[in-house]
Amino acid sequence: MAETVTRYRFTVEEFHRMGEAGIFREDDRLELIEGELVRMSPVGSRHAACVKRLVDLFLPLQASRKVLLGVQDPVRLDDRTEVYPDVSLLRWRSDYYASGHPGPEAVWLVVEVSETSLAYDREVKVPLYARAGVPEVWVVDVEGRALWVYRMPEGEAYREVWRLEAGEEVAPEAFPEHRLRVQDILGFS
Repeated sequence: MAETVTRYRFTVEEFHRMGEAGIFREDDRLELIEGELVRMSPVGSRHAACVKRLVDLFLPLQASRKVLLGVQDPVRLDDRTEVYPDVSLLRWRSDYYASGHPGPEAVWLVVEVSETSLAYDREVKVPLYARAGVPEVWVVDVEGRALWVYRMPEGEAYREVWRLEAGEEVAPEAFPEHRLRVQDILGFS
């Protein structure tokens, strides 16, 4: 007789309670993906530098109070998924989301920087963002020196997907006047 194995899937609330109870170490980098705890890749120096460049490039939007800039902060996609995108542009709120982590309705754009996690980001996280209705996702391919842009979520995919390289420009769909050069995001001229 075959034995059936059932996985226990955690909720975001249980995930938070485990953190509050001290089950995780402070330096544990975990995300909750469809109820399962997933250890995030260590942050390499090129990854960290790219995140810093993105923050610098998006700061004018926050200074104008058009957005709140999240840096590796939680975004709750549903009851069983809470992710930590490298950068997120959130709808401005005067309480800075002190009353609770933002959900997909609060997100203008998330950016994932991929130094060693490109396949995971594109094949696992991007579909989760689409399913949750996040309007735009950028995946920075550090190794491939490119930027993947995803727009118009439909089901678990995006209807518009394109790859940009140095010499090209991009702007968040919600802020078309905020044009960025891809080489400035990638860190080379």
